[in-house]
Amino acid sequence: MHRYVKPGDRVSQFDNICEVQSDKASVTITSRYDGLIKALHYKVDEVALIGESLLEIELDGDNGNGRDEKISDNQQQQQTTKTESRQSGDSEEKKHVGQHGLEDKAMATPAVRRIAMENNINLKDVVSTGKGGRVLKEDILAHLGKISPSSAGKRVEEKPTANVTVVPIKGYSKHMWKTMTQSLSIPHFIYSDECNVNRLMDYRNEVKDSLKEQGVSLSLMPFFVKAASRALEKVPQINSWLDEENQALQVHENHNIGIAMDTPDGLVVPNIKNVQKLNILEIARELNRLQELGKKSAISLNDLSNTTFSLSNIGIIGGTYTKPVILPPQIAIGAFGKVQKLPRFDDKGNVIAASIISISWAADHRVVDGVTMAKYSNLWKYYVENPTFLLIGA
Repeated sequence: MHRYVKPGDRVSQFDNICEVQSDKASVTITSRYDGLIKALHYKVDEVALIGESLLEIELDGDNGNGRDEKISDNQQQQQTTKTESRQSGDSEEKKHVGQHGLEDKAMATPAVRRIAMENNINLKDVVSTGKGGRVLKEDILAHLGKISPSSAGKRVEEKPTANVTVVPIKGYSKHMWKTMTQSLSIPHFIYSDECNVNRLMDYRNEVKDSLKEQGVSLSLMPFFVKAASRALEKVPQINSWLDEENQALQVHENHNIGIAMDTPDGLVVPNIKNVQKLNILEIARELNRLQELGKKSAISLNDLSNTTFSLSNIGIIGGTYTKPVILPPQIAIGAFGKVQKLPRFDDKGNVIAASIISISWAADHRVVDGVTMAKYSNLWKYYVENPTFLLIGA
């Protein structure tokens, strides 16, 4: 979480308060009121739980539409503060509750709640020692009698010989955890081939310097993306989502092609929308935009939504072969390796140096058979090896 304010700052409506990163995207939260920042409940990079208060604002004048908003602690506190909170699917205001207030749900992290659930413990019965009445892991262990009560409220030290650093899974990596867990239920099959990109590299090299002067970085990826779209025009059933409940395919007209990207916060797959309507230059510009956002872990939810087909280029990190994993509800994904100079025979039987990449397609074998995937792969390969037809739309 990145914050823009501190206690004592004045804010107006729509001023930026903080930037919160969820599993899927980064969202900037703005103020709904004019007032004075009284307190912040979370530090930068701390995990803010859904529904809990982020900060307190003392309102100016009658911002509350004439209502005198107050927070009481057994009627002893009289403040005109209002708590800003964000809850998934609910923009309703939440009041800040003191240690003896009316909050009927104990504060604890998901990990602590899981331990409590596994041991049939009601968190209300646990003596809390955390800040603001939060129930800590140590409190649960003390309640179970696994450590002495005097140890509660202190961090459990690792054994001196362990030297373990605990790294929580969050951000994009947390979303990947969920997605890949779903992927395990898909019966994958892999179809692999290789592709000669000699002519494609010649086309790219002719214009890359000129485009760089215009601020556009042109790699081979925009050509691969467009070739994928052209092949989808001929084999549209690959551009589908699987509706498992109804055992049906939702075939999409728009080619929203996802590009796997490595970011500081983990793997993320934003998509370039409506590739079927874009030319190579437009695809390159859009790819550049997503790459810049990826470097800052600031890819929007819109860029991550409604992907219909995905590609991954492991070649940029030096990989040669891989077996990609399907991202449900999609039914196929492709992955390319690095360009290698390898000996190959030309049409006259002469040995030549060829620029070769490997390509592997993973498909959901419940709805895609080997012949269909081979047909699609051959079309994609045709457009990559014959870029003239790719560019003129033949």
